[in-house]
Amino acid sequence: MSLERFTTLFPLWTLLGSALALVHPALFTWFNGLWITLGLGLIMLGMGLGLAPDDFLRIGQRPRPALVGVVAQFAVMPALAAAVAALLRLPVPLAVGLILVGCCPGGTASNVVALIARADVALSVVMTSLSTLAAVVFTPRLTEVLASQYVPVDGWLLLWRVLQVVLLPVGCGVLLKQGLPSLARRVEPVMPPIAVLAIVMIVASVVGSQRQLLLDQGLLLLLACVLLHAGGFALGFLLARLTGEPGAAQRTISIEVGMQNSGLAVVLARSGGFASPLTALPGAISAVVHCMLGSALAAWWRRRSN
Repeated sequence: MSLERFTTLFPLWTLLGSALALVHPALFTWFNGLWITLGLGLIMLGMGLGLAPDDFLRIGQRPRPALVGVVAQFAVMPALAAAVAALLRLPVPLAVGLILVGCCPGGTASNVVALIARADVALSVVMTSLSTLAAVVFTPRLTEVLASQYVPVDGWLLLWRVLQVVLLPVGCGVLLKQGLPSLARRVEPVMPPIAVLAIVMIVASVVGSQRQLLLDQGLLLLLACVLLHAGGFALGFLLARLTGEPGAAQRTISIEVGMQNSGLAVVLARSGGFASPLTALPGAISAVVHCMLGSALAAWWRRRSN
């Protein structure tokens, strides 16, 4: 199997990893703590390696689609997550975890889904990058504002964690690409499948460690994540259409808004000062849900464009 084919099948690997974690949790529960942080760091490093100045120049000549998408990312998803948590009356740790997912930036998996959907892949990469950089400020602040109704939230600790697991590895990737371009060219092709493996391990680790709660309350949490991500896809598409973006940009913005960096949500839930380990569970379920919804939507768009 080619590396590209392996990468495009990431929803299948995520689903299989989660199913295995429910049956044999010990296969994945060892992947915790520092391992999860390192896994997310590798994903962010790969994003930095994928940043090309030409992409930013092209988008800079017509910045509106990217700006619409990034604004929607941090306006639609946090508000939607808070509304879903209140509507379903989720237990406090799950409500906080869902809000944390909603406040995170777009995920790297969205770039693969944009490719499948025949959307604007360069726009997707730039939007993911911009929302990731904006997350340094917005993710801690929005989480503090929206989740503090449930538990005290240390916004400064969250800010420090985002700097560590987002800005530092992305910056290293950019510097590596600019300073050692030949090495970066050799490393870059293997980063997407490594990112897929990291996502699968992060998700499966949390699913395995919270297996019993997932079996007890899994349907409610699954419904919450479906409502959050389906709403994100729909509202992202609607906002892009209302602002008059072309078809490819509409699909791209929909995908970017609907798909979150759930791995970041898991890392922040584990290391951001939250008392309950259950806060990480919505991030794990979110990763499975947005991968499945996103890939199904992309396949439908791809068929329609034939």
